[in-house]
Amino acid sequence: MPPVRFIHTADIHLDSPLRGLSAYQDAPAARLRGATREAFGQLISTAIDEHVDFVVIAGDLYDGDWPDFNTGLFFCAEMGRLHRAGIPAFVVFGNHDAESHMTRALRLPDNVRRFSAGECEVHTLEERRVALHGRSFRVRDTTENLVTGYGPPLRGYFNIGVLHTALEGHGDHASYAPCTLDELHAKGYDYWALGHVHEHRIWTGRSTICFPGNLQGRSIRETGRRGAVLVTVDEGRAPAVERLFVDVLRWEHVEIDVSGCGSIEDVSVAASRALSALLDTDGHVPRAVRVTLAGDSPIHGELFARETELRAHVLAEIAAIGPERLWLEKVRLATRPGSRTPEGTLGADALAELEGLLAEGRHDEALLKDLRDEFSRMAGRAPDLNEEVPALRRARDGDLAGLIDIVVPGLLSRLATRE
Repeated sequence: MPPVRFIHTADIHLDSPLRGLSAYQDAPAARLRGATREAFGQLISTAIDEHVDFVVIAGDLYDGDWPDFNTGLFFCAEMGRLHRAGIPAFVVFGNHDAESHMTRALRLPDNVRRFSAGECEVHTLEERRVALHGRSFRVRDTTENLVTGYGPPLRGYFNIGVLHTALEGHGDHASYAPCTLDELHAKGYDYWALGHVHEHRIWTGRSTICFPGNLQGRSIRETGRRGAVLVTVDEGRAPAVERLFVDVLRWEHVEIDVSGCGSIEDVSVAASRALSALLDTDGHVPRAVRVTLAGDSPIHGELFARETELRAHVLAEIAAIGPERLWLEKVRLATRPGSRTPEGTLGADALAELEGLLAEGRHDEALLKDLRDEFSRMAGRAPDLNEEVPALRRARDGDLAGLIDIVVPGLLSRLATRE
């Protein structure tokens, strides 16, 4: 019998908005709106081109209740493509598309087989000797261990467990349907097709256990390549798992060490090199990029003082590289003061004395209170700037000592070099 081949995907979140770029003038608005659909369409095309035997969707197909029927109609159309190609699809519903959460339903093509939310259900492909075990979420906040209700493997079949779960130790994700790796291995299935955790993870042993990761990154919290997995099963061998990357817009976080940069122009050159390097892999996929400048910088204070200009420099580098392939999400400053600022016409003793006085300000409660009150009024008058200006963010969060740490190097640098 030829190998069995199937695609395992999860956390598609159809029509979920991509967050973090829409406020920017150069953001690709249309691409953002349709990214999850486009990625899912590419996955279905891959399934057809690869002539896979079936597709497994391990939960969070949708992103909650539909605002209208268009989301469901799109999914029906993509399943129709699979149907015409003779490819069945097996679907577990997760927390975002639980029975209690979805108020609309459309009849799906006959090739789509949904797992019951009442108890574990088993679907078989007799001609391929494959058995799929799964249970959907009935309610969004399913916190019980569903694995205990999964039955034993069927003898003579390749057994797949389909489960939407937080598993164990994934603090960034709500603890839905928790279970342990040991419990999954103990069931004796050949492969566990998991969903819910958006990062790709795989474990081997008695069972092969896999999170494919989400299909399309939706914010700067979901960086790097995204997609599904293609699983190949040869008789007598462990399943071979190959990643498929189908994301159509990728989020990246680039940290640049600027400790060797002596000017903003030097920083621009370093940023250009780092941004260009992103496109060395999958250069056809546009990137939304957060740039973080780090390191012990001799121009730490200048970077802070000229933050708006610094963003313009990075945007200029992006424009030169290719604005149709790169979009700037944010420039974040995480530098630290470098070596002591150079001495100028202001005496070294005076600088040292002033530096000491400013350092003491971190512990002066009266000063900190005055700063807190003043910045609170300022932030209230310019709420839209709070996220873009680190000083205002720190003031809003009450970190006035940290604010002093940011401002002091720039102040000393300017005083030290004044003519």
